[in-house]
Amino acid sequence: METLTIKTPADVLSFIGHTLGFWPHESLVCITIDTNRIGATLRVDLPKHDGGELAYARTVAGYLANDPKATSALFAVYTSTSPAAGDPKPYAAMVAALTGALAERDITIRDGLLVGDETVSPFDDDPGLSGALPLAMIDSSEINAELVYRGSAVAPTGRVTLPASPKEKATIDDVEARMETIRLTRDHRAIEQARTLWADILESKTHPNDEQTVALIANFQFPAIRDQLMADIPGVVGPMERILLAQTPDKPQWSRVTWAEEVLLHAYTHSSTKHSAPLLTAIAYISWWEGRGSKAHQYLELALEADPAYRLAKLSDQLIGNGMIAGWNMDKNTAYRMRGLGPTD
Repeated sequence: METLTIKTPADVLSFIGHTLGFWPHESLVCITIDTNRIGATLRVDLPKHDGGELAYARTVAGYLANDPKATSALFAVYTSTSPAAGDPKPYAAMVAALTGALAERDITIRDGLLVGDETVSPFDDDPGLSGALPLAMIDSSEINAELVYRGSAVAPTGRVTLPASPKEKATIDDVEARMETIRLTRDHRAIEQARTLWADILESKTHPNDEQTVALIANFQFPAIRDQLMADIPGVVGPMERILLAQTPDKPQWSRVTWAEEVLLHAYTHSSTKHSAPLLTAIAYISWWEGRGSKAHQYLELALEADPAYRLAKLSDQLIGNGMIAGWNMDKNTAYRMRGLGPTD
């Protein structure tokens, strides 16, 4: 695939939108750079209170330092806050703290942008100068045009919207009956049966039928089976723990991962609230593997809404909240790329 070259602020914002899959709001977005190649992209909410800029900056710098090849970074502050004439740029103290925190890790800031509701400007512009450009210019960005042509798209927000789930028609009794059958089966045999069913579903091009869906929902209720089925999703060989933490040298079969997410969402629409937490947690892992930490966090929140005591969702949310980046996304050869998004300089 032909390499894409970022030349203008419009190109930067286009790249960010297509990489994240949505347009950020009240966010700080940072992109790591190794010489002239793009590395990891990080989006975090902007700090909500003054006084914690240093701690915030050190946390962000810690996230970015997870990219071992990063030598520099660029950032964009997305905010509806408009400074009055003569006032400093919004979040100027945070940006200053971030500059210092990154310097401590030998990462320099190459450039920064301030993105408002209608305009974008260089963050370090002289307050007396007007370097603001209309956001509408993104539509004519070469990178935006190329990525749209390749099939990529940018959603208005990053909020997760679950498909409708007709709970009044939920298959709760069928799932409970299937779970009882699994309990009466020897552990090893139950796992092998579940893996065979899951493999058949992942190799298929159509959604599972009702009987298969009930069996899939039931299988995910058992932690030992759930973990193995999640580890089977990427289609790579290695210890289950390393696969779940995205720490294998082999590249996942990303089309298979995408299909697994669609199947799990399909199963969610047939599950009761009682049985949905494992499915939502598995989807959260897929989002994390793909480098979508914000979406992973949202899916884990939804899992905990369904079952506040669901242990894997609690532990996983702590892991993601502490800034752990999926290992596959630390290497351009194994990292997930959204449809249409290829190599970028």
